[in-house]
Amino acid sequence: MVCFAFFINRLLAPKNPTPEKLTSYECGEEVTGNAWLPFNSRFYVIALVFLLFDVEMVFIFPWATVFGSHEINNFEPRWGWLALTEMFVFLGILILGLAYVWVKGDLDWIKPKPIVPTTDTFIPKSFYEKLNAEQSSYKIKAFNAEPVEMISTPSTTTTSSTTTTAPTKPMFKPTFKKPTNEQ
Repeated sequence: MVCFAFFINRLLAPKNPTPEKLTSYECGEEVTGNAWLPFNSRFYVIALVFLLFDVEMVFIFPWATVFGSHEINNFEPRWGWLALTEMFVFLGILILGLAYVWVKGDLDWIKPKPIVPTTDTFIPKSFYEKLNAEQSSYKIKAFNAEPVEMISTPSTTTTSSTTTTAPTKPMFKPTFKKPTNEQ
């Protein structure tokens, strides 16, 4: 039957592949970089814990069916109490497992733990306040693209002249690199 379904699909399905259809697709985003990147295992652990508890909760539906059945409870009233105690034991085990995972820290998302450096040197707080005040009073001059007029020093003659020079070229040339994908 499965092979027959695949055969019918092959006959009836349209075949028009385009370069856009053949590209990789991940949640509407273009793929960038290599797929073999370091992957944080916490994503995997949290997914497994969720899947474990989600699948275990599926067992509550048959229990609710048995526990809520009036026919079984009328036939033997002890079945209702037995089902109730079994479910409390089951949920207790699940809650203990959740508490264990929580205490172990597997449910914590990655949070940076800042390291505050300590030194044996005592620097008074007033020094830092003074330094911050000095640096905050620094003003940046406005950029001016006009040529600078330079005054030449008087030569041996008594004439002094003012000459205009062209602005000098910068001493360095900034380069900007575009990020490229690793192949």
